[in-house]
Amino acid sequence: MQRRRRLSREVDKLKRRILALSADVEKMVRLAVNCVSERDADTARLVEELDKEIDQAEVDLEEEVLKLLALYQPVAVDLRFIVAVLKINNDLERIGDLAVNIAQRAAKLSTLPHCELPFDFPGMADRAQWMLRSSLDALVNLDTTLAYEVCDADDEVDDINHQMYESVIDGLQEDSQLADRWILMLGVSRLLERIADHATNIAEDVIYLTTGEIVRHRTLEEYQRVQKES
Repeated sequence: MQRRRRLSREVDKLKRRILALSADVEKMVRLAVNCVSERDADTARLVEELDKEIDQAEVDLEEEVLKLLALYQPVAVDLRFIVAVLKINNDLERIGDLAVNIAQRAAKLSTLPHCELPFDFPGMADRAQWMLRSSLDALVNLDTTLAYEVCDADDEVDDINHQMYESVIDGLQEDSQLADRWILMLGVSRLLERIADHATNIAEDVIYLTTGEIVRHRTLEEYQRVQKES
């Protein structure tokens, strides 16, 4: 019984740490998007500094997870939670890296003459950030329905990224002088699409945590049908 109580305390501590890391990563993405919108090179450097803290937090959290697995050999719900934290930890670290890459491109864009963006950057950025925020909310509240909504939204971001690619191809044929700016924005679009992918991974891990199911391709409609049948 005492061992079980100790494990419970350690699991609670682990949950607080992954939520703190989640908040920091979400802040990084928000700052990186603002760098692009506001052509702000100074904030871009701040994002790079924050990434060093994220990297260290990711390593510390992974070491803690491995220690818990070795000391307590958890099973059932506790094991699922710890495994999910290990995977989410990795996704969060990668999202932090992607935010840095966006900020670096924003710094380069800030040195170039302004031009109209050839795609819906605010819409794509908002959607990717909603997916990240919602996947983390699903984790906090163990909300499987919200997690499925995040998974379902990934196609929208993929579509915008594809539209961006097509717009750049057309734009380069019309005016090659904008090539440097549009190629940088194409990179930003691809990075946002990757953030959305990692948010989807987190949402899938929440589904695994709450249901024990490994789900990678099920849509919200399929989930709702299964819910009605059960």
